[in-house]
Amino acid sequence: MAGVALENWVERIRDPKMECMSRDEMASLQSERLVKVVKKVYENVDFYRNKMKELGVEPGDIRGVEDIGKLPFTTKEDLRDNYPFGLLAVPKREVARVQGTSGTTGKLTVVPYTQNDADLWGECVARCLTMAGLTADDIIHVCYGYGLFTGGLGLDYGAKALGAMAIPMSSGNTKRQMMCMEDFGATAFGCTPSYALYLAESLQEAGVVDRLKLKAGIHGAEPWTNEMRKKIEGILHINCFDIYGLCEILGPGVAQDCIHHAGLHIHHDYFFPEVLDPATHEPCADGETGELVFTTLTKEAMPLIRYRTKDLTSITYDKCECGRTTPRISKFTGRTDDMKVIRGVNVFPTQVETALLSLGGAVANHYMLIVDRENNLDVLTVMVEVDESMFSDEIRKLDALRDKIAAVLKQALGIAVRVKLVEPKTIQRSEGKAIRVIDNRKL
Repeated sequence: MAGVALENWVERIRDPKMECMSRDEMASLQSERLVKVVKKVYENVDFYRNKMKELGVEPGDIRGVEDIGKLPFTTKEDLRDNYPFGLLAVPKREVARVQGTSGTTGKLTVVPYTQNDADLWGECVARCLTMAGLTADDIIHVCYGYGLFTGGLGLDYGAKALGAMAIPMSSGNTKRQMMCMEDFGATAFGCTPSYALYLAESLQEAGVVDRLKLKAGIHGAEPWTNEMRKKIEGILHINCFDIYGLCEILGPGVAQDCIHHAGLHIHHDYFFPEVLDPATHEPCADGETGELVFTTLTKEAMPLIRYRTKDLTSITYDKCECGRTTPRISKFTGRTDDMKVIRGVNVFPTQVETALLSLGGAVANHYMLIVDRENNLDVLTVMVEVDESMFSDEIRKLDALRDKIAAVLKQALGIAVRVKLVEPKTIQRSEGKAIRVIDNRKL
């Protein structure tokens, strides 16, 4: 169904019959598409043909999704090794655009799109926007970055497919963001959750929240907690939604939660999900946490087979209160590459965030984890912003708060940590993806 004409999109988005198929009906569609995509990459991509031959697998061995375990995995390292167009499955003249990651840890991850791929992207994001209650009458303020990063263009394409107005602000210049959000009458905005919190606090400090027309926030690109969602919602009096995607698979729009916030609905007619044990690669039971793995079922330019996302989640297939029958993944506990092993204990930034937000009161919503090694022992320091009034109180009150935070974190993480209390706005704010961990160990 990739490449559906624009005039047919709105009808499909308003009546998402693909989202209400029975599991057997969807498995039949997925199987048909999987067989086609496996044949395509085998015939057109040397990487996959060689991988399949190594495993003794031919396209004819894949008769449906029940055979997906026979296929090889794909990793981000494979994309970098085949930079820039080694995984291209169509002639280069059919590529309409490319997107990519920042490449801060090596070569860029370059992802080409045909025009049909770009149209599919817009449709998927539009489906997500409808899950947030948005329609063609809405004005969507997009403060994700534009360019190779998929955030800005993804929301832009989705607004266009929905027929809504897009305000392509991109990231940065918070004062201008605030001015345009008010002056243009934005009813929704999209950005990373960390920037959404920063923007919400800035709007609150400026005293303009009550003059805004916002009703929804669309946030993704980094793990965040329900506690953080409720904090943003409480400041802006809106409903916030967790949109998920990654450049390698499509961009934002692969999944999103609905108004019930009971998991993120995957557009499984386009993306086949697996949740696997990261060590054994065996399927996890429904509700059991593992690594999310995707196979693209309709992408043309660069289909991916069993792409290991490194995102940790669980999956369920029961019907949602909203009526959708699509599989739902839980909010991410983190990424396998975000996880830090400290004195033998697995630590994720989201665990720290949940613990801190549970304290409320004088504890702010901004923190930083710093990992050092002293005398061959790992040491975790958590910097936490607290209300500046705490620094004018008696020193014993500050000490008592530090001890309380340390106790809560020890209970949450299972290890003792050092807590450093700092004044508001001491920790650097991010307009893109937040940097939550600094690891100074030389491992």
